[in-house]
Amino acid sequence: MRLIRGLTNLKALSQRGDSPLGRGCVATIGNFDGVHLGHKTIIDQVISKAEALGVPSVVMVFEPQPREFFQGSEAPPRLMNFRQKFESLLAEGVDIVLCLRFNQAFRSYSAMGFVEDVLIQGLGVRHLVVGDDFRFGCDRAGDFNLLQEVGSARGFSVENTRTVTVAGERVSSTRVRELLTVNGLEQAEALLGHPYRIRGRVVYGRQLGRQIGAPTANILLHRTAPLRGVYVVSAALDDGSRYDGVANIGLRPTVDGKQPSLEVHLFDFAGTLYGQHLEVVFRHGLRDEEKFESVDQLKDQIARDFEDARAWIAEHGSEKSTD
Repeated sequence: MRLIRGLTNLKALSQRGDSPLGRGCVATIGNFDGVHLGHKTIIDQVISKAEALGVPSVVMVFEPQPREFFQGSEAPPRLMNFRQKFESLLAEGVDIVLCLRFNQAFRSYSAMGFVEDVLIQGLGVRHLVVGDDFRFGCDRAGDFNLLQEVGSARGFSVENTRTVTVAGERVSSTRVRELLTVNGLEQAEALLGHPYRIRGRVVYGRQLGRQIGAPTANILLHRTAPLRGVYVVSAALDDGSRYDGVANIGLRPTVDGKQPSLEVHLFDFAGTLYGQHLEVVFRHGLRDEEKFESVDQLKDQIARDFEDARAWIAEHGSEKSTD
């Protein structure tokens, strides 16, 4: 799969004689946050049509996501970062991910300017899959009907996305977020098609965990996550090995309470994790995040968390890899 970043790179690629977009493409547009079952159905639509036409499949996403641009810190928390999203789309078999920078200049695009510059001149789109409630352009004049009208005149077709429901509810990123906020891990898994997980790079922290006998791998979260609290987790390392453990995700109110972070303690692990990428799977919620009066109180609670986590793992099964 290929990643194209920015409209300038898209236009430069489309002008090359050996461009993978030389015969056009089949595309879809959206945030694809979480790459849940609904997203996977849309991707299947795109890939199926692209194979029939003999052209690449394209998923167009935006960074930052539009609501993040307009709402800033008040925007809903992400289900995954961009790297994790890209890897998930790769796993689904998408040929090209086009990531466009959503900034002041981009939001100023008229609906027809977006269609002409991005869809026609940039992608050479031959078939487009979008929801019938899709709106675009600075004047929000762009909608499904406009795309159909322009497509009929300019040689591309437009198809509505299929709605996916689970237990009578429409699958959406918003619904997954709502479930995770109330620790509905099993229900969220049913909508995602897999347990909720966060993948990120281990960075240097304040080493407080090591000082109190509970060393952690610190994963910096650039945005607040939908989960907050202490969880039983399993984590996969770069070499594919997997360990059981406990994770705290949130603002660490006892320590600083400012920067959102994910701290993971792996049971029975010896070594260093700095610089590695961990994929952390959330299996069970133990407790809410709390602010303790002292580090000693925090240390005592962590010991209880470890005991509770090991008891839960003993009952429900370990995910640690074995040689």
